[in-house]
Amino acid sequence: MTLGYRPGDSLAHGLDPRTKLAFQVAFAAAAFAHTTPRGLLALTALSLAVLRASDLSARTALVEYRFAFPFLLAGPLVAAATLGPPWIDAERGFASLLASYRVVLVLLVSAAYLRTTPVRDSRAAIQRLVPGKTGQLLGSGVGFVFRFLPVLQSDLRRIRDASAARLGDQRSLVARIRHVGIAGVARALSRADRFALALRARCFSWNPTLPPLSFSRADFPAWAASFALVAWALA
Repeated sequence: MTLGYRPGDSLAHGLDPRTKLAFQVAFAAAAFAHTTPRGLLALTALSLAVLRASDLSARTALVEYRFAFPFLLAGPLVAAATLGPPWIDAERGFASLLASYRVVLVLLVSAAYLRTTPVRDSRAAIQRLVPGKTGQLLGSGVGFVFRFLPVLQSDLRRIRDASAARLGDQRSLVARIRHVGIAGVARALSRADRFALALRARCFSWNPTLPPLSFSRADFPAWAASFALVAWALA
């Protein structure tokens, strides 16, 4: 299942997108300020609570972000390696592992946002937070990314499955990465051309009529949590 917006009646679905954006920023700030086992343990509990409030399982979110795990695991291995005895610096590798883990937590919170927020609401939130042409450009860019990435992700999955059906999974790892990467880039360029043509055909507007946004009482606890995270990050 491709990670994206799904209608629902969860607590997170009812929050204003500006509230969810503010919480994401505050969560990321706290995660990068407190890369310690105790701090990451607290943030892990908070991220699981966010997923629960979004009716999204941690397993589903992790599966959708699995493409990032090789890079996150490579960092600690490279950091721990030394050019001479003792060859492995466990302390440095552990510090890098904690840094990679905080990225996983940020990805989990972003997955909750993607699952509970329509693309048009995200664009409306950004254009209200950032005025003028800059906000319009950022809002449009975010909308394009949210719509385009799930399509590319689905294309890569189909390319990989088609390769496996033709015994491509028996090739070496490097050959498989090269095949899927080249085919994925070619498909992405083709998608981009058709996407640009579709925008012109539909008379794309930089300033369309956006959905109305309003805060409710459910937003205030989330804002309070955001301010608390920012204060913790600055402490």
